[in-house]
Amino acid sequence: CTMQKQPAMVLPGAVQMRIKSSQSSTGERLSQTKSMVLPEPDTLQKPVTTHALCSDQPSPEEPVSTVLKGEYLNKAKIAEGGKKLRKNWTSTWVVLCSNQLFFYKESKQEAVANLKPGGKPDGVDLYGAVIEWTTEKSSRKNVIQITTSNGHEFLLQADHFPTISKWHDAIKKAVDSLSSGAGGQSCGRAALHRSNTIELLSRPTCEPTKPKPKETKSEHRRSIMFKLNYSASDSADKNGVKNRLKKFISRRPSMKTLQEKGFIKDRVFGCHMLTLCERERTTVPKFVKLCVEEVEKRGLEADGLYRVSGNLAIIQKLRFLVDQEEELDLGDSQWEDIHVITGALKMFFRELPEPLFPFRFFDLFVEAIKIKEPTQKVQALKKLIHQFPKPNHNTMKLLFHHLRRVLVKSKKNLMSTQGISIVFGPTLMWPEFESGNMEVNMVYQNQMVESILIECVEIFGPEGM
Repeated sequence: CTMQKQPAMVLPGAVQMRIKSSQSSTGERLSQTKSMVLPEPDTLQKPVTTHALCSDQPSPEEPVSTVLKGEYLNKAKIAEGGKKLRKNWTSTWVVLCSNQLFFYKESKQEAVANLKPGGKPDGVDLYGAVIEWTTEKSSRKNVIQITTSNGHEFLLQADHFPTISKWHDAIKKAVDSLSSGAGGQSCGRAALHRSNTIELLSRPTCEPTKPKPKETKSEHRRSIMFKLNYSASDSADKNGVKNRLKKFISRRPSMKTLQEKGFIKDRVFGCHMLTLCERERTTVPKFVKLCVEEVEKRGLEADGLYRVSGNLAIIQKLRFLVDQEEELDLGDSQWEDIHVITGALKMFFRELPEPLFPFRFFDLFVEAIKIKEPTQKVQALKKLIHQFPKPNHNTMKLLFHHLRRVLVKSKKNLMSTQGISIVFGPTLMWPEFESGNMEVNMVYQNQMVESILIECVEIFGPEGM
């Protein structure tokens, strides 16, 4: 077997060697042309196939250097470009390649079975990414978080820990490989031509190069700094809001200062009787006088006076105007219903911080009402009432004389002594602490109002005195 050297013909991007061999006795010769890519001096030559070529981005349909071929995981995208997104978990077919993570709606086998393409996947560039376990971003177990260099954040989750742990280790390995430059080589596009006996492989258009370590570290550092700055700014905003609120609360003026400057006006409803009368420089609240005068002017004969409820919305409107201390004319057409005025008067007494019958007298009145002898009972009630503070005493005197005039018109308004006592018993007095039976207390309240109403002249004296 003899070998003859032929002149080497250099084609673009390849080195060819022609080998002639004699394989038969008839001198028949076959010539074969083989081509090979010049290998790197420090690396071993790897066989090149016609099915996979190195490129900047592997094809989604045929991923190159697949670390994990694919598996269904639960995925949620929680941030895009640093902007928070609403978390929405979906089941996704995940494929890990050398430098990218692809998310498919379904696996290729299912897509073929359903006679529809798998669709274009969502790709995540792992270069400069950060992967970590997280328990704060989701209440689910076995969750990992992937933060890319451009601010995208993804959550991956699996029900079984070994499954998600396998993916965590694989993705982390890929990220570390890219950061160290092992996976950063880029090679040009190669073209493969076939003939009957010749295969020609074009030389790469660019030499395989490794990314500079400095650039890799800077990119990785920028991605980490982006995450740190984002978290720092988020916490700084929260701390800033807290500090501003603390300063505002510490520097806010007192209620007394606001009242003196007129920003907050004193209320009428819900104000203590002594405070209200002191502010109005009277011993009977002005609103009570207005209501009594208006009822006696046009409503003494109204059916069910003080028993029938008025329109609550109109009553609240009247209350608002009274609290704003605006000029009030109860003869206006909007207060035409007399039950609105009587309802507002009852509400005024019910919302007193301390009832018209002061708390400290409640038990004493209960003991007095238990006295069997009528004269002693009246004298006991009279003695207690005369111990009231002057605003309470004078307001009670005005109210009970007014209720006596309501009873004079009982044939028209159909109100009796017992009916009025049932309405005003719980309105004018109640215990400071609910101890005991409420039903029993209510019976005592009604009996006390009824007894005072009957003996009004004996207890308070004639009207006008």
